[in-house]
Amino acid sequence: MAKRVAVVLAGCGVYDGSEIHEASAVLVHLSRGGAAVQMFAPNIDQMHVVNHLKGEPSEEKRNVLVESARLARGNIQDLSKLSVKDHDAIIFPGGFGAAKNLCTWAVQGKDCSVNDEVKAALQAFHSEGKPIGLCCISPVLAAKVLPGCEVTVGIEKDNKYPDTAGTAAAINQLGCTHVSKHVGESHVDEKNKLVTTCAFMCNAPIHEIFDGIGSMVQGVLKLA
Repeated sequence: MAKRVAVVLAGCGVYDGSEIHEASAVLVHLSRGGAAVQMFAPNIDQMHVVNHLKGEPSEEKRNVLVESARLARGNIQDLSKLSVKDHDAIIFPGGFGAAKNLCTWAVQGKDCSVNDEVKAALQAFHSEGKPIGLCCISPVLAAKVLPGCEVTVGIEKDNKYPDTAGTAAAINQLGCTHVSKHVGESHVDEKNKLVTTCAFMCNAPIHEIFDGIGSMVQGVLKLA
């Protein structure tokens, strides 16, 4: 039987939503692995909207579910309708939307709050012993919701990973363990059934990021 995997999106675009290349890589690797995929997103306003050409916030307002539907080609459901019983695993692509719309890490760091529906989904899959995959900045969701877990957001002391050291320190301060892994690798927390990879936390060629996400997806499907 095909593994049934929920993919949770956070909008559309690296600066205020899901990172498009990461979301696409997740979907390609899930397809290659024979998984049946259903996409979800919370029906909430984005924290803000960023003009991706200028890299600056605009005065617009956009909805996370509506924007995520762009990535999902319209085939997406409200996160409130996600049932853990209907799925074997869940995956969260990265992008700033994970840290702005799914939680408030972008502005509050380790003192952030996590969206109630996102938190409920993470806790439900964890309590059922079903695997959770996260990439880029989204592993902070697990660090905030699942105390004592192990995740990676890259290599702590390497200039190719400019944002890793600070994020890793915050993860450790939450009582979790950051494990250094290269961009093409993933880390498997066997106890908590968490699989994480750094993706665009690294300044790397896109094919290396694609391969790392593939490692994460394969790890999730194996645990499922």
